[in-house]
Amino acid sequence: MPYTLSKILASLAQPSSMAVLALVAGILLLARGCAPRLSRLLAWGGLVLLVGGGLSPVANVLILPLEQRFAAVLQPQPGARVDGIILLGGFEDAHVSAGRGGLGLNEAAERVTEGLRLALRHPEAKVVFTGGAGGLFATAEASGPVGAFLAEAGIDPARLVLENRSRNTYENAVLTREMVKPRPGQRWYLVTSAFHMPRAIGLFRKAGFDVIAYPVDYRTRGAEDATRTFARIPQGLMRLDVAVNEWLGLLAYRLLGRTDELFPAP
Repeated sequence: MPYTLSKILASLAQPSSMAVLALVAGILLLARGCAPRLSRLLAWGGLVLLVGGGLSPVANVLILPLEQRFAAVLQPQPGARVDGIILLGGFEDAHVSAGRGGLGLNEAAERVTEGLRLALRHPEAKVVFTGGAGGLFATAEASGPVGAFLAEAGIDPARLVLENRSRNTYENAVLTREMVKPRPGQRWYLVTSAFHMPRAIGLFRKAGFDVIAYPVDYRTRGAEDATRTFARIPQGLMRLDVAVNEWLGLLAYRLLGRTDELFPAP
């Protein structure tokens, strides 16, 4: 599937987008007196999805299985051999970095903060950042600010490998493997958000890169959040969009043959 088309479809398939489109379409049809049953169905359906999806625990219910999939993976112990650490992009706001200087971060910032902590504990490991301009209209380049931040934080620049061409997780896996050429028996840790780990692991495995999960950036505490509601509609909708995007991504990559498992496990 062409990259641009995949991004457009992913955006339209988000619950928040579908809810707004349905609500607007229903109101417009009602105003024109067209298809009253369909228009009422669209308007009420969009409203229920906006309010219910934003305030109910459904987003937590959907994201919990993703976060729990690799939650029990053991962390590397002090003194254990670590050959490489891969920081998956998505935590940086390249446009803010370009406009303001430094490194602009979003709510996935733990990918770099916890990755940095791991890299400082294992000074023998290579540190790879993989992430290009991944948005549909993204043009700013992220690897420069990320590399500068890691170097200033104490990572020897000789340890750094910066990959700046990938636009999605599939390209992260393929291009990173091409750059670092991992050897059998090496221990490479993949640092990304816990909810994103199943899809990332599946893609790296398919690319022939046997990485070890290092999940960070949890959005839930655990099973107890399956009944936790949200105080604000945008907060719940944002998490719902994230969860649905991951499940759709798992399905799409499996159908495209880019992973060998629908729901990769440790």
